[in-house]
Amino acid sequence: MAPPPPPPPSRKRSGLLRCIAIGILALIILLGLAVLITWLVLKPKGLVYTVENASIHNFNLTDANHLYANFDLTIRSYNPNHRVSFYYDSVEISVKYEDQTLATNRVQPFFQPHKNVTRLQARLTSQTVALYGSVPKDLRQERRSGDIELDVLMKARIRFKVGLWKSEDRTMRIFCSPVLVHFSESKGFERVYCDVEL
Repeated sequence: MAPPPPPPPSRKRSGLLRCIAIGILALIILLGLAVLITWLVLKPKGLVYTVENASIHNFNLTDANHLYANFDLTIRSYNPNHRVSFYYDSVEISVKYEDQTLATNRVQPFFQPHKNVTRLQARLTSQTVALYGSVPKDLRQERRSGDIELDVLMKARIRFKVGLWKSEDRTMRIFCSPVLVHFSESKGFERVYCDVEL
């Protein structure tokens, strides 16, 4: 005698799977709506960074291609947001020339409230920085011309603050180029707008 056929698939199991799928879909839609509503309420805007002033002092490029110099920078940070503030937990500023770092320094951590302008004053010092490739030759040529084109980079660990809520820290990168610095103080500095990557 042949064995009895297997029982048909349980309707309860397929009903349970359908309920789980609908629940997951509903959760995704609710999360999406929450993000959209939060974005519409906050209307976040990007931070605006500019280099307001830059100067070089005590510039000396030795015959052994070692650089000594002081770079003084004034960087303007504008937070255009109405409800979002920022904690800057660490800020590192670098000056580069042809992809070679000439000097690096850190500025003090700070808090930037909404609709606020903060100016960062930074002095970066090159002491016995060894230069390679065509950099020494190009720097000497620009020194003779009276102007030098530099890149200013900032790397910051920041947190957002909205009301009482604070986000986890994130890395923000700011790139300002070209920053044309005059060796003569009689020439005025032209503001440079920066690209902000968050």
